[in-house]
Amino acid sequence: MEVVLADALLARGGDPCALLRAVCAPLSAERAEALRLLLQRLAAGEGQGEGEGQAAGEALRRAAWEVALERCRPLLRLGEGAAGGAACAERLRLGRALRGALRHCVQLCGAPLAARLARDALAELEGGGGGGGAGAEAAVEALAAAAPRLEEPALVARSVAAALALLRDDGEAEAAAALAAGRLLPALGGNGEALGRVWEGLLGAGGAGGEPPRVGRALLALSALCDALLPRGAAAGPDARLCPRFWRLVQQGLAQGDGLCRRRARYLLKRARGVSELSALPAEPSLFWWSAEENEALLRFWETYILVLETLEGNQIHVIKPVLPKLNSLYEHAISGEKGCWLFHPSWHMCIYKRMFESENKTLTKEGILHFLELYETKHLPSSLGFSEFVIGPLMDALSESSLYSRTPGQSVGACPPLGMRLQNFLATYLMLLPEEEKGSFLLKFIQKMTSRHWCAVPILFLSMALACIPACKVLGTDGLQALRDVLQCTMITHQILLRGAAQCYLLQTAMHLTDVVSFFLPVDRKGPTLLCSWLQVNDRNFRKSVRSDFEHQETSSLYQYVRGLVVEYLKTPASERENCFMPDWFEAKLVATMILLAADVEQMRNKSSGKSNIEWIELEAFLNPLLDVLMKLGSNAYIPTLKTDKSLQLLLKLLQTRSLKCSNTQDDKVLSFIWKSLMTPVESILEFILRQLTTNELSTVGDLDRCDLYVALIPEIVNLCSQVSWKKLPTIKNFILSLTNASIQEMDEPTLKEQIRKVISMASLTVVCEIMDRKPEAHLEALPSVDALKRFILFFQFNEVVKKPSYIEEKSSLCEETSSQGWGKIVARYVRDQWICLHFVLNKFLMLAQEEEASELPLSTIERSRKILQSALEALTILPSDQVLPVFNCMKVLVPKLLNSSESLCIEAFDLAWKIISSLSNTQLIFWSNLKAFVQFIFDTEVLAVAASAKGQAYAKIKEIIFKLIDLSTAKTGVFNVVISHCCQSWIFPTIDDRSALTNAFLNAGNYCELITEACVFGTVFRRDQRRLIQDVHAFVESLGEKCAANVVTESTNRDDHYVRVCAIKFLCLLDGSNMLHKMFMEDIVSKLLDKDEQVSRSKTRYYANSLQHRIKNRIWQTLLVLLPKLDQNFLCGTLDKVFQAGFGNNQASVKYFIEWIVILSLHKYPQFLSKFWDCFCYDEEKLKTSICTFLSVLSHFDIILQNTSEKKPVLKKALIVVLQWCFNHNFSVRLYALVALKKIWGMCRMLHVEEFEALTPVIESSLQQVENMHGTGNARRNWQRIQDHFFFATFHPLEDYSLETIFYTLPRLSEVAEDEWISLCKFDRFTDIPLPPTFQWYQSRTELLDLKPSDWSQQDMGSNSVETDGQTEWTDVQKKIIPWKNSTPSLDLEMVFQDRATKLGKSNSRLIVVASLIDKPTNLGGLCRTSEIFGASALVVGSLHYVQDKQFQHLSVSAEQWLPLVEVKPSQLVDYLQQKKTEGYTIIGVEQTAKSFDLTEYCFPEKSLLLLGNEHEGIPANLIHHLDVCVEIPQQGIIRSLNVHVSGALLIWEYTRQQVINRGDTTQGE
Repeated sequence: MEVVLADALLARGGDPCALLRAVCAPLSAERAEALRLLLQRLAAGEGQGEGEGQAAGEALRRAAWEVALERCRPLLRLGEGAAGGAACAERLRLGRALRGALRHCVQLCGAPLAARLARDALAELEGGGGGGGAGAEAAVEALAAAAPRLEEPALVARSVAAALALLRDDGEAEAAAALAAGRLLPALGGNGEALGRVWEGLLGAGGAGGEPPRVGRALLALSALCDALLPRGAAAGPDARLCPRFWRLVQQGLAQGDGLCRRRARYLLKRARGVSELSALPAEPSLFWWSAEENEALLRFWETYILVLETLEGNQIHVIKPVLPKLNSLYEHAISGEKGCWLFHPSWHMCIYKRMFESENKTLTKEGILHFLELYETKHLPSSLGFSEFVIGPLMDALSESSLYSRTPGQSVGACPPLGMRLQNFLATYLMLLPEEEKGSFLLKFIQKMTSRHWCAVPILFLSMALACIPACKVLGTDGLQALRDVLQCTMITHQILLRGAAQCYLLQTAMHLTDVVSFFLPVDRKGPTLLCSWLQVNDRNFRKSVRSDFEHQETSSLYQYVRGLVVEYLKTPASERENCFMPDWFEAKLVATMILLAADVEQMRNKSSGKSNIEWIELEAFLNPLLDVLMKLGSNAYIPTLKTDKSLQLLLKLLQTRSLKCSNTQDDKVLSFIWKSLMTPVESILEFILRQLTTNELSTVGDLDRCDLYVALIPEIVNLCSQVSWKKLPTIKNFILSLTNASIQEMDEPTLKEQIRKVISMASLTVVCEIMDRKPEAHLEALPSVDALKRFILFFQFNEVVKKPSYIEEKSSLCEETSSQGWGKIVARYVRDQWICLHFVLNKFLMLAQEEEASELPLSTIERSRKILQSALEALTILPSDQVLPVFNCMKVLVPKLLNSSESLCIEAFDLAWKIISSLSNTQLIFWSNLKAFVQFIFDTEVLAVAASAKGQAYAKIKEIIFKLIDLSTAKTGVFNVVISHCCQSWIFPTIDDRSALTNAFLNAGNYCELITEACVFGTVFRRDQRRLIQDVHAFVESLGEKCAANVVTESTNRDDHYVRVCAIKFLCLLDGSNMLHKMFMEDIVSKLLDKDEQVSRSKTRYYANSLQHRIKNRIWQTLLVLLPKLDQNFLCGTLDKVFQAGFGNNQASVKYFIEWIVILSLHKYPQFLSKFWDCFCYDEEKLKTSICTFLSVLSHFDIILQNTSEKKPVLKKALIVVLQWCFNHNFSVRLYALVALKKIWGMCRMLHVEEFEALTPVIESSLQQVENMHGTGNARRNWQRIQDHFFFATFHPLEDYSLETIFYTLPRLSEVAEDEWISLCKFDRFTDIPLPPTFQWYQSRTELLDLKPSDWSQQDMGSNSVETDGQTEWTDVQKKIIPWKNSTPSLDLEMVFQDRATKLGKSNSRLIVVASLIDKPTNLGGLCRTSEIFGASALVVGSLHYVQDKQFQHLSVSAEQWLPLVEVKPSQLVDYLQQKKTEGYTIIGVEQTAKSFDLTEYCFPEKSLLLLGNEHEGIPANLIHHLDVCVEIPQQGIIRSLNVHVSGALLIWEYTRQQVINRGDTTQGE
């Protein structure tokens, strides 16, 4: 129609030039569109008007020249602006019309105008005048219009260069670059002169800089040029298929994160495949080839390949997983069986995997990784360098995601995750397949990659494990060892100690298996001959000779020479460093000490292998002699260089500290025994030297404090050495302690003391004396005369006294003080901490003596003195760093019980301040746990709890408040509650004081704070899907490895598993004695509170579903009640059983139901007199029993157990038979099944006892049971009857014989399909040794018959006889393939179009259906309607507010449909006017509503222009709007419910409209 109007205007207008000028002034959007049409018709008719003369043609070209340069070009420079709304739309419309007009002007004027426009545009682009905004875009548009008619080679070259420069530009000119890629380069490609330059420039071989443009832009340009580069027929231009650079670009595009970029790459691949079907390529090794002989095989390969790529776009794992086996067929096609080489380059497969690895769907990423790793296990693939690069690059990048290492749903806790297993197998297999010369470089890059980024603990553990599983091959050199050391350093940032230790153990194994470097050192534990010792023995000859060879001889080993030379070299001191005040590096001492021990182990192994029984330790003695020579001279030679003394004492300390390693058994370790005996010789000399250093003015600078730390650390180690070897040196130690104490007190009491450093050193000396006396009571050091002086000094000391920083610095030591490792703040903190350590020693060890002294010497009373000290403790907590408060907590633990009655507010202040410190440390891993332990020992001290509970005051309430705060903290930080419950249970049932009254008072605390035990019984794992849940699973896996992983041997168990809270509480309850009145009252209180908690949970309105938190809490409650049941007496149980029955009436999950039934069975078995209460449960009305009667019928199925202790069984059986028979005829099928099971059991008992009263019923009952057993039919009735009989609770479970901790906490939860993290295995009860069960404890293990069963439930849905688990590797004959709603997948080139215009351009139907949803207010319904309307091509969706689009629920249902569908906002109040407007436009207004005159949907014929009005979810269409409808349509229904969901209703009508329009179009086409 527009063309007809333009032609008519030209025919009637006369002079076309005048017509053009008239249309141009002024040039609005409408006029611009008219101008474009006129120029289009003029350009089309120019060739037909040659007979009218050249003058007219020349005039027309001048007019077109004028329009182009004076009208179109200036307006284009103004750009499309940033205005919004209607102004923006108008400007876009104007821009489109101007671009079209400019192209037609160039067609009319030819090369001259094209050259003029090109020069102007290039001047703007090359001179930067266009900038990065509208100017550059206008220049690109003008250049695109001129490009097809450019003839000058220079202009063509400049245009191509400018376009490529824009593509390479990473600045702000993004829109201009997109225009250059999508419009300018394709236009230049249409110019024969420019196509070659464009081709070379896009692939990076030409143009300025020679670098290729960004992948997305290059693919956009290539997609637009595909007709020239991939022609369907013969062409003179370049053939893209022959260019490897083109295919590398396509492969990059296939793996890009941008979906549009991937789509363009797929389009190019499809186009190349289509072209290749018509014209084959030489079958030469390249990225892409085609052969006529292999046409069918090639088609199958590429069709499958493209199918996989398109399926991956869906990002839905249920759609993608069936397609993954097709990857296997790709490999089968890609590898030549005859030649054993690749027919298709493996990089094509890598594109698929890279796409999967980088998917935002982590499940898809995991599937892709598993499939890739499995490749080398199942297929023998030819070697390819690309694979190695891919493993080091994209694969390892993907492996860094921790969540990929989670267990699969079917795996048990402690199992190795599938990815961990596949990784081990893959790495070992892949490395063995590599050529020998490539193994080392691959492994080196692999290990270096582990240091190139921040790896979390889980990935680095499994990667290290995979490396350790590689078979031994010496392929790594020094670089590899360095890389392994770097990885070791990376693991040090991991807070999880067990995971860190496991990773380091595996890295050590890797170094042993894969390295051939012998001159290296790695520290190991002292646990007999180790792997490293064996390695040292084998490689002994490879050690380099020592630099000092004067003691070498032929008979000694090179390892011996190396280590002895190391010791001598270490102790050698240059003369120039005699007075050096710096402390040497500790690392060197650690290195030498470890090498001495390792070399000694090698000597021991060598002597054992030679059969020597008496080892002379010649080599070890030679190692120690240089050190002993120095140590023996320390006491007498004052002129030994300071550096030498420091080094010798550092080495001594490292050797002595080996004794304190947890994994060392010094009594059996002959190496250590010889070392200790040797080190006993210089003890007097060492102590004399240390005493001189600490009590004289030898140490007087800040730098000397590091040296003081060395001396102070040595003192307890020497005392430990003497206690380990012989107490013959005890007199020497006592004299040392006496002298050190007196000298330190004298220096601290010196009133004129000005040297602050000496005060710090003296306080540190007193502190180490107190610690030694506290830890070594067997030495009886408290009897020394100096101890009384120490006690008096501490009691009179002014606490929290700080030392002032010295105002002078001696010239000779200024450098030492400035570079000391201890800042003055740390020095002061340590000084204050040492004061509190000494005070705690006095309060704890000499409390009675302190009170006696106080009575005679101190002016203050005991209470007042304690209050002053506690106030000082509060002050200390405010000034000390958090890692220094432990001794203050310890002192508060002694003081608070004595002050709770007299100074309760002060004690509460202490509680609050201590809690504030602990809560602030919750994110600090290193010092939190030690502080928490001290805090718990302080707050939950037996005496503190007892005094607070006796007063029942504010302190009692504060402690209970802290209990619940700790429980809350434990939900965020696993292990907190473990510390609390373990301490309390141990102190309550195993008090440290050996006194019967203490035991009684301690257990009274359990009753006063029973909330702690109650909460512990219901505490459990929080169901987590985050990192913490994963860490717990990996911890369990490492622990399950046992001694296979050395980290389990050397790492102390922290018992921080959530399960250990309940394990501790249950073991505590198991130790209680029902005959003990205190225990009896406590257990009854716990049972009552647990039953109340169960009732509270049942009444909560929170949704109660399987494995919900409510289900888990109820499960834990009934497990605990079952443990306590045998300890309860008859009187208490009589009142409690009613609550148990009431709980049975609830709607319980299966596991809870089983526990309730079990408790009822055991109660009735033990006390048959309660049967009358049980029969009452069947007397309630059917409404109350309809959900719970099965519970009580299940109890009757174990009636034989119940009647074991009943003498008169016949009357009870009669009652049971009467009760159960009435339920056999219930209308509910499940109830009938339970009743029949019970009837079968009871009738069997009657037959055995020959109950004559029931002979009349015998035919009826037996025929009924026989009929049930032999029922026929194909329904579920027969199967369900068989299932319920085979169910574990009725077939295998025995309430008495299966009563055990394992059944309660592991077997029954497993069989009742409770979540796996609720199962507590028996090994956890064994591992938790803080509270041991008595050896005679009998209820421990389940019967084997029950343990062997698999989970099953008779009520589960019947899966059908042919239902089997589909093998994930089976290739499906058909798979889902989502519709791609774009015609031919042709990429969009009209980038300026808005989404909806672009959707239409890409092939969506131009529907005339409008869906009005303004009355709908639920985002979910609107989101679903948006998706439905977009899929079926509605022209618009009308909503009440566009704000709904931002709602997450809307977006979740719409899945981005709003980006492709026009959305119009019409508020409900504006609907009447909107409907009237649409009526005037020819639309039929159709209401989706049931009315008196509504049409049946199956009979209604929709007009082409239809408007669907949908009603509100609750009220439908209001009456005031129904009058404006042309027609109402209703959906026929067969059910009882009155209406459908509004989204479903709308979807049905939208589909019916679409169906009818499709049929109509089909009829029209056939008619034509």
